Amino acid sequence: MSKFTFNMPDIGEGIAEAEIVQWHKKVGDRVQEDEEFVDMMTDKATVPMESPVTGTIVEVAGEEGDMVSIGSMLVVIEVEGEIPEDVAEEAPAPAPAPKAEKVEERIEVETSDASDADDPLAADPEPEPLPAPTPAPEPKAHAKVLATPAVRKRAKDLGIDLAQVKPSEEGRIRHGDLDQFLSYNSGYSPAAKTRQDEEKKVIGMRRRIAENMAASKRNIPHFSYVEEMDVTDLETLRAQLNANRGDRPKLTILPLLITAICKTLPDFPMINARYDDEAGVVTRHGSVNMGMAAQTDAGLMVPVLRNAHAMNLWQLAKEISRLADAARSGTAKKEEMEGGTLTVTSLGPLGGVATTPVINRPEVAIIGPNRIIERPMYVSDGMGGERIEKRKLMNISISCDHRVVDGYDAASFIQALKKLIETPALILVD
Repeated sequence: MSKFTFNMPDIGEGIAEAEIVQWHKKVGDRVQEDEEFVDMMTDKATVPMESPVTGTIVEVAGEEGDMVSIGSMLVVIEVEGEIPEDVAEEAPAPAPAPKAEKVEERIEVETSDASDADDPLAADPEPEPLPAPTPAPEPKAHAKVLATPAVRKRAKDLGIDLAQVKPSEEGRIRHGDLDQFLSYNSGYSPAAKTRQDEEKKVIGMRRRIAENMAASKRNIPHFSYVEEMDVTDLETLRAQLNANRGDRPKLTILPLLITAICKTLPDFPMINARYDDEAGVVTRHGSVNMGMAAQTDAGLMVPVLRNAHAMNLWQLAKEISRLADAARSGTAKKEEMEGGTLTVTSLGPLGGVATTPVINRPEVAIIGPNRIIERPMYVSDGMGGERIEKRKLMNISISCDHRVVDGYDAASFIQALKKLIETPALILVD
């Protein structure tokens, strides 16, 4: 028998450590060569680690949520026979542990010849006696209520004063008396069952989201702008396109919105940009790599539609579906999760009236379409007058980095976008 130490490899990105997201094997389990035994997370990419040998796991670096430095021990595997030379050579050497420096701690005590009488904090050797406390008034006596501890606890949980409950027999209140009291007195039923507190460790994607959101709000001065748009004609166009789509994917409103955004951005390059605040450089991008916020079991992920400006509606619909499925299943590639220049975030039917989304740093803007609602509106009757008509309306929110984007720019961009949305034929023309 011999032991093989698998050290955390350098998986690029210039990182110094990675987080243990999920162990697929535990101490005592047998692992086969090339079998995945743990998932490690760096930035927004989760990387599975494969064992180069077959054997039994005898030691692991830590628990899920712990950080492991590059080059340090990740797992120790006991193998039968000798470790192959090629495997031993591939194993990265562990990072040297920092040498402990001997630190001598010196404590100096100052003494003073001054007497305690000169110290304002010194205790008075003969404190004056305090006046006797006034006794608290005794509570008024109540008639004694007879009930078992179980009945008393139930009444307490329900917020019922047992003195208000009429006992049925022998002067003792029973559960049946409480039931009868509840049946004649509404408002005493509990809103929900008592639940135990639950602690859940924040690890993996949830921790990355927390860190990224905190950094975004801490470093970026956000401002938001919301505008109402009439999407009645846009929804009519979408229905017509879907009715004649053939074997192409069904269109949601998102491909139409992204197309309209891409057509509007050339006149507002400050929106499609990234800001390196350390270098003090703003890069205004010519291509539109559209981030698309997707809710997954692990939390919010943002896969990127690369070169969204070069796609037609059907290509966008297909790529949106593919990336969303990959994000939810955890199969999205690293390159599909980075490099965005602008993000769209939508909660669909749960979108609410208005949102103030948080910018996906280092981008400088994020756009949030909200829920479509129907309500009566005054519209032109074509003869110089107006009539009331049921219309479909949607608010669109935008949050911007005020260091880069002025309020006037954001408002002008949304108004130009509104013109396309409310005249959807313009979306389909070059």
